[in-house]
Amino acid sequence: MTSRVNRRALLTAAPAAAVPAVLAAPAIAQTNPEVRWRLTSSFPRNTDILWGTAEAVAKRVGELTEGRFRIQAFPGGEIAPALSALDAVQSGSIECAHTASYYYIGKDPALAFFTAVPFGLNARQNTAWLRYGGGQELMNEMMREYNAIAFPCGDTGAQMGGWFRREIRTVDDVKGLKFRITGLAGQVFQRMGATPSVVPASDIYSSLERGTIDAAEFVGPHDDEKLGFARVAPNYYAPGFWEPGARLHFIANQRAYDALPPQYKAAIAVATAEADAEMVAKYDVANPQALRRLVASGAQLRFWSRPILEAAWRATNEVMDDLASKNERFKKILESHRRYRDEVYTWHRVSENSFDNFAFTASQTVR
Repeated sequence: MTSRVNRRALLTAAPAAAVPAVLAAPAIAQTNPEVRWRLTSSFPRNTDILWGTAEAVAKRVGELTEGRFRIQAFPGGEIAPALSALDAVQSGSIECAHTASYYYIGKDPALAFFTAVPFGLNARQNTAWLRYGGGQELMNEMMREYNAIAFPCGDTGAQMGGWFRREIRTVDDVKGLKFRITGLAGQVFQRMGATPSVVPASDIYSSLERGTIDAAEFVGPHDDEKLGFARVAPNYYAPGFWEPGARLHFIANQRAYDALPPQYKAAIAVATAEADAEMVAKYDVANPQALRRLVASGAQLRFWSRPILEAAWRATNEVMDDLASKNERFKKILESHRRYRDEVYTWHRVSENSFDNFAFTASQTVR
C-alpha cells in the first residue's frame, strides 16, 4: 500500500513540479520587448564579405537576444541609396546602416579619418587608434550631429590601387584621368591632375565598359574578381596607398539606440566587435587566392612608380594642410591622427617592416 501511495504521489506531483519549468522563460524574454530594426548596407549582395558582414551582425544580435531583437539587412539600393545610408539613419527612416564614413565627406571632410585617409593607418594601426588613441570618441562626437552612434564593424586591410584601361607610367599619365575613387583620395588625385568621381559599386563595371570613367578602385582581388573589372580595364595597380586599411562602421540612429534595453546595446557591441575582427581575416584568406586567378586569367599586375608615389605623398600633405586651415574639427582630428601615425610608424619600422622586408623576400628566394 505504501509503495502504491508513494508511486501515486510521485505521478500526481510530477506535473505540478514541472509547471515552473514550463512557465519559466529566459531572462531576456521576461524583461525585454521584441524590437525590429532595418539595416541598409552600402554594398551590393554579390560582395559577400562586405555585404555578408551586415548579415552576420544581424544574425549575431538575434542569437545574443534569443530572437527578441531582430535586425533585417538590405543591400545597397533596396531601401536606401548605397551612398546615402547615413542620411537614412540620421532621418530615422532606417534604424541602422553598415557603411563607410568617407562616403560622406561632402558633409564634413573629417569623416574620412574613420575609414581611411591616404598614407594613413593600416588595419591593425587603425584599430589601435580607434580603441585606445581617441579615434572612436572623436567619431562619435561627430556622429551626434547626425543623430547617430557608430561602432567599428570590419576592415578590408590594405586595398589595391585600382583597374585602369591603360598603363599609368608617369605622373603626367595621371593628368586628365577619369578615376572612380572615394574619400579624400579623390582630392589627392585631383591635385595631381585627374578627374575623380564617386560611382556606386553596382555601376562601376558599366561605367568602365562605356568609357564614362578610365579607371576605378574598389577594394581588392576578392571583390574585384566578382565584379569583373579585369574584362574592361586589365591593368591592376598596387598598392592602394590611399587605403592602407579601410574601416567600416555599423551606424545606428541615436534615438533608436537610446531606446534599447541595456542587453540589446550590449548585443550590438559584441556582434560588431566580432565582425570587426572577422572581416580582415576573411580577406587575408580570400585575396591571395583571387589574385592568382585574376593574373592567370589575364589581369596585368602593375605597381605605382616611386615618382608617382612621391607626388601623391606631397599632394596628400597639401590637401590635408589645406583642409586643416579651413576646418577646425579637421585640424583637431588630423593632429590626433598624425601624432599616433608618426609614433606607430616608428615602432613598426623597427618591428613589422624589418621582419616583412626580409621574410617576404626570403620566402621566394632563400632555400
